[in-house]
Amino acid sequence: MTTARPEADGGLLISVNVGLPRDVELNGEVRQTAIFKDPVSGRVKIVDHHVDGDRQADQVNHAGVHKAVYAYAREDLDFWAAELGREIEDGFVGENLTVRGYDVSHAVVGERWRIGGVELEVAQPRIPCWKLGVRAGDQSMTRRFERALRPGAYLRVVAEGDVGAGDRVEVLSRPAHGFTVADGSRIFHRDRAEAALLLDVAELAPPLKQWARKRLGIPEDGAGGESEA
Repeated sequence: MTTARPEADGGLLISVNVGLPRDVELNGEVRQTAIFKDPVSGRVKIVDHHVDGDRQADQVNHAGVHKAVYAYAREDLDFWAAELGREIEDGFVGENLTVRGYDVSHAVVGERWRIGGVELEVAQPRIPCWKLGVRAGDQSMTRRFERALRPGAYLRVVAEGDVGAGDRVEVLSRPAHGFTVADGSRIFHRDRAEAALLLDVAELAPPLKQWARKRLGIPEDGAGGESEA
């Protein structure tokens, strides 16, 4: 398990990004994605488990209580800019909140943030799918995203409100277990023998726990694991 990074005071929200589903072509097939998100100005409401003006094409794998909001660090976007040899705009990986000065991918699962008038809780890492390749114009992007272990964080909404660029990201609390979203990404993509660790993190979103139980052969009522996020 990695150790949580020491930034206790959070960072700065530099962009709020939203988008609606659009048709794209992939291997000769028309599919839908809302990964193309653009920054919006002013205050934006986060209510009813989503960001106002934003919607997911895939309501099963990209929405819901545990994936209400997706946050990503500007520093990680800068990493991808260097990797891809091009400028990368805020919202590039489909994140709703672009944050500077806080290592989002090493946020502890279950830690709580206050941003503007909203309180959020870290729920799980991003598990990439084909949509990242479409957004980047490079189908290798999904695999590269997996290997980089820079997943960003899906967030639950604890208290509704509004946010805007320039708001501070204040870390209100952090669980003592120290299990980060990067840990979850590493285990899911690479170190699957450690799947049992996911079951020890009370705050981790249910789909990754379902995946772990399936890996471990533990019976469970209901559907199985997570195919994409």
